[in-house]
Amino acid sequence: MEPFRGRAHVSSRTWLLWLCVYSLACLLDTVSTGEDYYQLLGLSKDASTREIRQAFKKLALVMHPDKNPNDESAHEKFLKINRAYEVLKDEELRRKYDKYGERGLQDSQQGGRYESWNFYRYDFGIYDEDLEIITLDWGDFDAAVNSGELWFVNFYFPRCSHCHELAPTWRQFAKEMDGVFRIGAVNCGDNGRLCRSKGVSSYPSLYVFRAGMSAQKYFGDRSKESLVSFAMQFVSSKVTELWEARHSVKGGIITAFFALILQKLAGMLEGLVSVGWLDCSVQAELCERLHVTSSFTAYSPPGSSLEQRDHMLLIHSLDVKEIYSEVIQYLPDLESLTQDTFTDKLENQRWLVSFTFGQKNLGSIEYRKLQVLLKEASVKVGQVDCLTESRLCDAFYIQKPSIAVFKDTGVNDFEVYHGKELLYNVVGFAKDSANAHVTTLLPRNFPRNEKEPWLVDFFAPWCPPCRALLPELRKASVQLFGQLKFGTLDCTIHEGLCRTVSGRHSTGTRTLQAGSGGSLPGHINESKVLKFIEYDLVNPVVVPLTPDNFDELVRQRRPNETWTVDFYAPWCGPCQALLPEWRRMARMVNGIVKVGTVDCQKYHWFCQQESVRAYPEIRLFPQDSRSRNHYESYNGWHRDAHSLRAWALGSLPRVSVDLNPEDFKQMVLRGRDHWVLDFYAPWCGPCQHFAPEFELLARVRLCCGVRPHPGCLALLVSPAELCSLFSLSRCSRGR
Repeated sequence: MEPFRGRAHVSSRTWLLWLCVYSLACLLDTVSTGEDYYQLLGLSKDASTREIRQAFKKLALVMHPDKNPNDESAHEKFLKINRAYEVLKDEELRRKYDKYGERGLQDSQQGGRYESWNFYRYDFGIYDEDLEIITLDWGDFDAAVNSGELWFVNFYFPRCSHCHELAPTWRQFAKEMDGVFRIGAVNCGDNGRLCRSKGVSSYPSLYVFRAGMSAQKYFGDRSKESLVSFAMQFVSSKVTELWEARHSVKGGIITAFFALILQKLAGMLEGLVSVGWLDCSVQAELCERLHVTSSFTAYSPPGSSLEQRDHMLLIHSLDVKEIYSEVIQYLPDLESLTQDTFTDKLENQRWLVSFTFGQKNLGSIEYRKLQVLLKEASVKVGQVDCLTESRLCDAFYIQKPSIAVFKDTGVNDFEVYHGKELLYNVVGFAKDSANAHVTTLLPRNFPRNEKEPWLVDFFAPWCPPCRALLPELRKASVQLFGQLKFGTLDCTIHEGLCRTVSGRHSTGTRTLQAGSGGSLPGHINESKVLKFIEYDLVNPVVVPLTPDNFDELVRQRRPNETWTVDFYAPWCGPCQALLPEWRRMARMVNGIVKVGTVDCQKYHWFCQQESVRAYPEIRLFPQDSRSRNHYESYNGWHRDAHSLRAWALGSLPRVSVDLNPEDFKQMVLRGRDHWVLDFYAPWCGPCQHFAPEFELLARVRLCCGVRPHPGCLALLVSPAELCSLFSLSRCSRGR
């Protein structure tokens, strides 16, 4: 996408562009007219897709009518939890429900049908209960496979018999390779778009992923041994054989057992610890000098030699996971940052900082691997204990264990992480955030009288669509660097500031919202964010209409102006479906027809006054109308952009000229002007479809001599292009 237009005007005024996918209304005005779907499934509002599936399956196996044949109410009870599941698993429906309650789902029919008990028992969520297998969805797939770790992913379909046949083997494989590889699974029944984007056309499909490497598909037989053999090809860590000349190697592990086990251990500790082995049947003298009398594993920290037994960690186990667990805890902790050192350390260096509250768990210990995984990204890693550095944590409004990436431009330019506390997610966030230009805003750095324009996302961390938007904002911030600044404000922490800003229009600051209240419907991606910024915020083509400006803009419109207005309610399903088409139509008729929207939830009394009885209500206020209140309602079957455009353009006064045979002879054949002619029949369907396009052409003043008419528009295409289009050999100015 090209840089947005209108940049030349930005420096003369300050804009606060308010992007609100989960606006303040989402936080403060949630509507609930029935039983809460989260409560029905026993979930919190920040539940993950996997947790939603697990909760529903647990209830389905108990409440299914097949298991309760004597309960007449079993069907209705099951429909309730099925409806809750179908809504919460869908990103767009969940967004509507969280924002508007059941009222926002009035046009959705999910949950009316369900499967047999056997389906939920055997086919539903095949890998949701397996701790070693990570179920990936659209929202976290790319971050996972681009984290730098090795991933082996199983793309499956719930009703695929071969997928079920593989499942026991995949579970065994996952247990054996846990820690060496990340073992994943993608349900292509729920994530068809993701599977198609990865070229998956058959099930099961098994792929190995790693950042910087093209995906490698597995074509071998589906035994555990074959899977292990294939996977280990991608573990590049070296295992060193130790002998007399090398026994003084410092900082590593020595052991005396099988090569495959050693290779797995080397993969798990890649970049952290060197792994070696010593064969005492060959190096008997060396083993005797090192007092090795039986098989064991030892960790020798940096700065010590293998002969310094007092400095070694002896591990009396040959189990890979036990060895890894002990060694990882023995490694140096993350660098501690304090109030005194924080500013100086972070001044000219990118840092990932883990804010803790004294706790140490396996998850936080795993973060010690971050230093290796983020080395290539030039991101240093440190930690702050908020129990001892409370003033420092309070300054950044850190109220719970958190992670933040600080850019290299000072301590006020940072971004707090709001995703899953899994290593691969944290790594993905750190890499993206360090190269992006999104700032976590606080009262002290909130843009108030800035010269540059800002786009601020007011959000709540507990809402999944809010979290899904954040990586797309990072991508957009890279595309628009130097033109627009990006910030996020957590309204669960800064509720007062969110309330103040939402109602403030202070001097020097404009709050611009999209015609529909600034929401982005459907799946959100970088392209949609960029288009939203371009066409809804910076150069809006849809005008938000209010009771205050409706009379001035619409009723008192100029004689040659035509307006189309969408009266909508944000919770209305068809209104949400219409929204992207309405914006697209507005771009297509920009400069010809004015396009606006009226929020009938916000201005309910006004819509009642205008006799709006249903949503969406689409009206056209024509030009040169005797009555300024006269309008035409859209009754077309299709509400796509092209149908709406044809309807709007069809209402415009004709500017093309009807020619009879005599006119044709005198004006075209004998005249000096160039003409574009449409030979048509009134009964011809394609002719009727083409008529608005021809009228649009007639409104364009062309240098190629197309007959000009009063009110025609500026040139839309270059003269040379148009002359070429109509095979005109010469170009003269139209008169």
